[in-house]
Amino acid sequence: MSSSLCDTIWLSEKRKNLLLLLMEGSRNIEQIKTSLNVTSKAMMPQIKILKKQGLILQEEDTYMLSEIGKLVVGNMLPLLNTLEVLEENKEYWASRDTSVIPHEHFMRLGELGECMVIEPDLNHLFDLPREFTENLLKSRCILSSLSYYHPLYPSLYSRLAKNGVEMEIVLTKAVFERLKNDCKDELEILLNSENTVFKVCEENMQLPTIAVTEKFMYLCLFDKHGKYDHRKVMSFDVSALHWGRELFMHYKELSQEIIKI
Repeated sequence: MSSSLCDTIWLSEKRKNLLLLLMEGSRNIEQIKTSLNVTSKAMMPQIKILKKQGLILQEEDTYMLSEIGKLVVGNMLPLLNTLEVLEENKEYWASRDTSVIPHEHFMRLGELGECMVIEPDLNHLFDLPREFTENLLKSRCILSSLSYYHPLYPSLYSRLAKNGVEMEIVLTKAVFERLKNDCKDELEILLNSENTVFKVCEENMQLPTIAVTEKFMYLCLFDKHGKYDHRKVMSFDVSALHWGRELFMHYKELSQEIIKI
């Protein structure tokens, strides 16, 4: 039975697409034809197969998922979402050191949705991505972890603090020491801001660079050799914002708040 169900779902793009469509709600044949851009002649044999397998039901001229169908499609979606994220940027994900992401979050990578990999050209290699800075400056609530020192971070985050933006920042001990030595004024602004919570993670703990706001999620991972290659991931999907917030909270809980230098 399980083998037959697998064949039913995965060996036909039309059947798979119909199941995903019906997950959104019941449809009649005209709505199915319009949504999937198919003809009745092409679709009716596939509907017959899905009905025979007990995945969809028919009431008069309306089709809907059965309870088993809802169970199957509900479990299909995470896999399909994950495949979509990976397919869009195979080389990027294959070359990343994802060990810094907790297993339970990594297994939900499909929640990043329609994410884009930002790769600067040679003339802007050491700039922060425009997509990142423009959207960050428009945000009112920011959760951010910093795994490496960037010379533009201190001025950017201190500017946000002076503008009254609510921020929670987690960084590595090495980044904190660099800020103390090279950017004491900006660090003082962050520590003195009533709207900023500033934390340093455990000494040997690794973390990715993350920024999550009400607008977007931004993620930077080193490559498998521990090198920074200027490539970042950014997504505006609601599911990605939720995923990013949960990931940030994981590191926040393992960090210690800093009140003064």
